[in-house]
Amino acid sequence: MSQASPRLLGRILALLILIVLVTGVFAQGIVSNRLIVSGDAAATARNILANIGLYRLGFTVFLVEMVAQVATTALWYSLLRPVNRSIALNSAFIDLAGGVIKTFARVFFIVPLWVLAPPTGASPLRGFTPEQLESIALVLLQINNRGANAALAFFGFSGVLRGYLIFRSTFMPRWLGVLAMISGAAWLSFLYPPLGSRMFLFAALFALASAAIMIAWLLLRGISDEKWHAAANVADS
Repeated sequence: MSQASPRLLGRILALLILIVLVTGVFAQGIVSNRLIVSGDAAATARNILANIGLYRLGFTVFLVEMVAQVATTALWYSLLRPVNRSIALNSAFIDLAGGVIKTFARVFFIVPLWVLAPPTGASPLRGFTPEQLESIALVLLQINNRGANAALAFFGFSGVLRGYLIFRSTFMPRWLGVLAMISGAAWLSFLYPPLGSRMFLFAALFALASAAIMIAWLLLRGISDEKWHAAANVADS
């Protein structure tokens, strides 16, 4: 990556951000929100068992989302390290920690399928009634949601730091940094989950809008190779 054009890396980054958005919206909005009925274990179990293929696809798409998320972390660090290497590294590690938490939480998304429809053979859960299995599945899905929400707080911290670096850079416009800092600050509401739940719609819509603007700028205008290399030379001197 250190030998690639910053403008090219920015465009690759834009495509990865787009993948994160599309996969997240599909897996969460179309699959998870469609099949999981909050507070109704029986209805959730029926929906999952009636749409096993879609449910498995949702899990796969969640994993693709997280692979793209980790890749964006690496690219952001590569692009922003000339501004301040220490802050860029801290932002990358915090972002990576959020990605690890969210990826681990997604394990609890697929486990309910094994609870409700275990593989052929003796099931370790055969002593439970169907109603109990449905309740276990719903609890696991709630853990998945809470783990993903906890990761949002980490993304909030990394987003604020990233926005600051963009604001201080000479090769990206300051207003993009302001948008990134506001978006990150909104996700910080999940430091207190009840507040995060109330602010989720605003935070999600603002994050989607700012990400779309970032994608458009990186693809259409792009990072100046000359300004990036000038900043990198100053940082290395």
